Amino acid sequence: MDHLRDWIGRSESAEDVAAPAALTGLAAMLDHDNPPWPAGEVPPLGHWLYFLPKALQRDIAEDGHPHKGGFLPPVELPRRMWAGDTLTFHRPIRSGEAITRRSTIEEVTPKEGRSGRMVFVKVRHEISTAAGVAITEFHDIVYREAAKPGDAPVPGERPAGEAVWQRRIQPDPVLLFRYSALTFNGHRIHYDRDYCRDVEGYPGLVFHGPLSATMLMDLFLRENPGARVTGFRFRAKRPLFDIHPLTLCGAPTATGATLWVTDHEGFVAMSAELEAERS
Repeated sequence: MDHLRDWIGRSESAEDVAAPAALTGLAAMLDHDNPPWPAGEVPPLGHWLYFLPKALQRDIAEDGHPHKGGFLPPVELPRRMWAGDTLTFHRPIRSGEAITRRSTIEEVTPKEGRSGRMVFVKVRHEISTAAGVAITEFHDIVYREAAKPGDAPVPGERPAGEAVWQRRIQPDPVLLFRYSALTFNGHRIHYDRDYCRDVEGYPGLVFHGPLSATMLMDLFLRENPGARVTGFRFRAKRPLFDIHPLTLCGAPTATGATLWVTDHEGFVAMSAELEAERS
């Protein structure tokens, strides 16, 4: 897989407008009559609703993603997941503003784990407005081998502390479809149950990693009105599926909050740290 390192340093740019219609859809999906973010602003993580993929239909692979190659390296492993992110929010983005994104491949790291071969790809994004860089994001993607019959589940990890804030979510296909639609995400693991089970070996539809992160951010904003988020880091630990409930959890810290998602067994599926300035 050494040839994949040739992709390190590759860059691409995109332009968009922070259209308010996308934010209206996000608020609806999150069940908000009055969203807990400042009117006229894109909320933290709301930039994921922009710079959507534009692959032609003939260029879509079996899994619903564009064919491999191009900007991202052509990793010949079938399962692609959003592993985590580190974000810094420098200044707000106003609804309706013109925005640009500069993306660069920072790292390509093959590894061997208990579940077989993996390749980690780190992408740096800089999202800017006319005023300068608004968000710096390091996006971690992991490619993995297909699940095999009899594979042991990912080891579980219990939360390190007690939750002060909690919100229970019962995933369903409509919620997953609405988020896929908002982000123009064609990945079949989120809506095609037969494909999930028969091709990628999952027991149910996969709950989007960025949707988990978005809901953790939303939990914080619900509990801390007026807070200005300056940083956010999250890491996916275990997959979540539409066949079981999940719980959003959080607790305040001196600099912001510790947040996590637990699955139906009480294991941590995603962990996060948030920095914020409270009003």
